[in-house]
Amino acid sequence: MKTKGEGEAREAQLAALPAQPGVYLFRDEAGEILYVGKARSLRSRVRSYFRSKVGEGLKASELRRRTADIETFVVKSDADALLLESSLIKEYLPRFNIQLRDDKSYPYIKVTVGEAFPRVLVTRRLRQDGARYFGPYTDVGAMRRALRLLKRTFKVRSCHYDLPVTVPDRPCLDYHIHRCKAPCVGWQSREDYGRMMDEVLLVLSGHTGALQKSVRTRMESAAKNLEFESAAEMRDVLRGLDVLSRRQLTVDFKGGDRDVVGVARSGGAASAVLLRVREGRLLGRLEHHLRVPAEETDDALVAAATKALTLQLEELPPEILVPSDFPDRSVMQDLLAARRGKKLEIRVPLRGRKRDLIALAVSNAERALEQATTLGNMSSSQGAGLAPDDGPPHAAVQLAEALDLPEPPRDLVCFDISTLGGTDSVGSLVWLSDGRARKERYRRFRIREANRGTPDDYAMMQEVVRRYFLRLVREDRPLPDLVVVDGGKGQLSAALQAMEAAGVSDLQAIALAKREEEIFVPGRADSVRLPRTHEGLKWLQRARDEAHRFAVGYNRRLRRERTLRSRLSEIPGVGRSREQELLRKFGSVRAIKKLTAAQIAEVPGIGPATAQRISESLSSTTGV
Repeated sequence: MKTKGEGEAREAQLAALPAQPGVYLFRDEAGEILYVGKARSLRSRVRSYFRSKVGEGLKASELRRRTADIETFVVKSDADALLLESSLIKEYLPRFNIQLRDDKSYPYIKVTVGEAFPRVLVTRRLRQDGARYFGPYTDVGAMRRALRLLKRTFKVRSCHYDLPVTVPDRPCLDYHIHRCKAPCVGWQSREDYGRMMDEVLLVLSGHTGALQKSVRTRMESAAKNLEFESAAEMRDVLRGLDVLSRRQLTVDFKGGDRDVVGVARSGGAASAVLLRVREGRLLGRLEHHLRVPAEETDDALVAAATKALTLQLEELPPEILVPSDFPDRSVMQDLLAARRGKKLEIRVPLRGRKRDLIALAVSNAERALEQATTLGNMSSSQGAGLAPDDGPPHAAVQLAEALDLPEPPRDLVCFDISTLGGTDSVGSLVWLSDGRARKERYRRFRIREANRGTPDDYAMMQEVVRRYFLRLVREDRPLPDLVVVDGGKGQLSAALQAMEAAGVSDLQAIALAKREEEIFVPGRADSVRLPRTHEGLKWLQRARDEAHRFAVGYNRRLRRERTLRSRLSEIPGVGRSREQELLRKFGSVRAIKKLTAAQIAEVPGIGPATAQRISESLSSTTGV
């Protein structure tokens, strides 16, 4: 209970607040930020928290009780306040605010339109550099497949030359395999390349329909004029556009461009999905998970979800559909319209096909929430109490209880070794945070010391674990809570020795053996066997299987590369130095196979006779 003096000091502080738009921060006695909010008038909004009301929720009374200090930022407009509020919530993660659970950096497609001959790149960082950005994309694999098809269809250059300032002496391999028209040496004009890039921008914006009609008209015109090479090129472009178009699900047969927000909530956890609809086709989706204070309203959740999903977008449609109204809708609308440079409306459809789109987005959000909860991405709390449960997933709690771990592990790493016939031995590491794969922290290793003689699984595990933790310690990077190795007592013992050598012997480590799914724990004579339905065991199995998949994939890649290299070096007249020169020049054996003998002979040190042998040998070889 506050004293009379404290109450007078608080009243004086509230009276001194400006009647201007801004952002306010409530801090407790330790200086920790409890809540961040925005207001059109800081004075009236902040004062409202310190007037008790009949029927007010627990959140308001708890904020009033815990707040020891108030900090404010005055800004010029409501839009500036909204942006600053979003930034501060993301920075400080106050416990009384709705927060993003996973602040992922999704990739964008970047088109360097400021260059004379623009390139198409993938990036995770937005810059004010005059380029055009499309995305973000959550399905990275689908994005990269579509991008490869787009580059093949339109023959976008992949080199990094600063054209036309810096140019090579001759075109690269992309020209010879018909993936570029060599603008670097002047074989494609800047005007022609520019027209091609205009079409690329249309495709990335989701507008393939009009472009398909234009390409079809040009193809027919070229055929009538007996320009068969040009007609064939247009035909290939049309086929590529057809493939890109078929990959997009039609959700609105009347067409139109819009983004659609859907939200699903379960206690203190929520998921939000944004569907990107262009020309009536579902172009992609963006997904975020949020943590919601127990007494927060659904309207506040919709507002937070809409901010999180739309403020990061570079390419905005004329219309955004949301499931329900929220207080900042007009401010958000004006802010996004200014960013777009054209009219933009945020609407709440009540019936018809637009309401059906909302239902589709909500269905996707429900599925995302269910999947995230199943994988342990979110807390299993159902929202009891004032603040959301920040604790570990239920699977981690069960695992800690079953294995007598000092605390439930939040960050788990798993090591695996893959070898075949004693060659190309590799190791892998995967990192899971609260059950969610952190692929940016995955690592793979080529075995060095332990691969010199007879393959030794224990020595290989020891090498990989030692190398990994030595680097973490040297670079002062975060350490995991639990180390899992694929194997039995021998692998676990090797891992423990490596961890001791790296100075991280205090970390908890266990081993999971495949055959009987036995868990070995240091200091226990007998293994631990958990029921197959045990959530903690399933969590370990998922980590182990992911590590195995990652290791096997790397092992196969190395064996495939070695096999292809050996086929090239077996050709008479191609020694180690010529093999390296060919691969450096053309990139792979597959690329060399597509070349003529004359093209191969352009490599310094390779004469016509040797080039002819290479061409004939690779042409007769299958599987390359």
